[in-house]
Amino acid sequence: MNLNNIQTQFTKMMGLKYPIIEAPMFLVSNVEMVVAASEAGALGTLPSLNYRPPEEFKKALVKIKEQTQKPIGVNLIVNKSNKRYPTDLKSSLDCGVECFITSLGNPKVTIKEAHKNGAKVFCDVTNLEHALKVQDMGADAVIAVCSGAGGHAGPLSPFSLIPWLKQKLDIPVIAAGGIADGRTLLASLALGAEAVSIGTRFIASTEAKVNQEYKQAIVDSNPEDIVMTEKVSGTPAAVINTDFVKKQGLKLNPVTKFLKNNPTTKKFVVPLIHLAGMKALEKAATNMSWKSVWSAGQSVGLVDDIKGCEEIIYQIVNDYHELKKGLPDEN
Repeated sequence: MNLNNIQTQFTKMMGLKYPIIEAPMFLVSNVEMVVAASEAGALGTLPSLNYRPPEEFKKALVKIKEQTQKPIGVNLIVNKSNKRYPTDLKSSLDCGVECFITSLGNPKVTIKEAHKNGAKVFCDVTNLEHALKVQDMGADAVIAVCSGAGGHAGPLSPFSLIPWLKQKLDIPVIAAGGIADGRTLLASLALGAEAVSIGTRFIASTEAKVNQEYKQAIVDSNPEDIVMTEKVSGTPAAVINTDFVKKQGLKLNPVTKFLKNNPTTKKFVVPLIHLAGMKALEKAATNMSWKSVWSAGQSVGLVDDIKGCEEIIYQIVNDYHELKKGLPDEN
C-alpha cells in the first residue's frame, strides 16, 4: 500500500517509515509478527523469554533475520531474577538486533553493550525519576507506560506523563497504553511522543499463535472489562475480567502478601509468584479452559476484528492521515 511516511525523531533514529512499535508481548509476539511488522514499516519486537530454552530464542532471531533486513527489537528483563539475561543479550548482539527494550531492572549493561554494536536501547518507565536515571545511563529513548496499558501498566494518564517527560528529558518519549488506531496515534504524537508502542491490537492478529478464544476476547471486550490483578506477578497487572479472574479475586491473600513484602522471605516468594503467574498465562494463551487469564489493555474497546499485522499497521497509518486532514484549522 502506498501511504505517506510519518517522520519523527524516532523514525529517523531507526530508519523506519512509521513511528509504531509492535510491542513485545509475553507469550504472544513471535517470528511471524516481528517480520510482518518490520516489513510493513514499523518496528517488530518480541521478548527473549517467549522462546525456551535459550537456544530456541537464538534460532528465532536467525529465522527473523533470514526473512527481513529491516530493524527489529528484543525485549530483555534485566533484573537479577532473569538468569537468561546474559545469554539472551549475547545472542541478540550476535544476530545483529538493532533495538533493545529493557524492563524491570537496571539497563546499564544493556546500553553499554548495545551501543558497541550500534544498536539503540529504549527503557520502560512509569515516572520521571526512573526516566532521568536511564537517560543519564545513555538510553536512546524511554517508553512511557501509562495507565490503560496491558500487563504492568503505570498509574499516570498519558495526558500527564507524556508531556511531563517530554518537558523534562532530552531523549525521545515513546507512548504506551491505550493506543490501537490512527486516532490514538495522532493524539500521542500531539502530546509530544515520537512514537507509540502498541500491544493489545496485535493480539487480535492472524500471525499471533495464541488460541482463537483469546483473540475473540480481545475483539469482544471493552475498556470496562479490564481489571488489575495481583495474582499474576504480585504487582497489579491488566487482564480481561474472565469468570476465572472473578472467582480467583484480584488481591494476593494476606499470608502471601506478607511473605512477599517481608525482607527475609521476599527473595524466595516473589519468584514463586512470578512462576505461577507465567504458567497461568501460558496455559490460558495456548489452551482454552475455564481457568483463563488473558493479559490485555484498555484499548480492547478499539479492536473490532482479527487481521494481519501488515493490514493493522496500514489501517492505523491511513486513519492517522485522514484524521489529521480533518482537524480544525486556524480559520
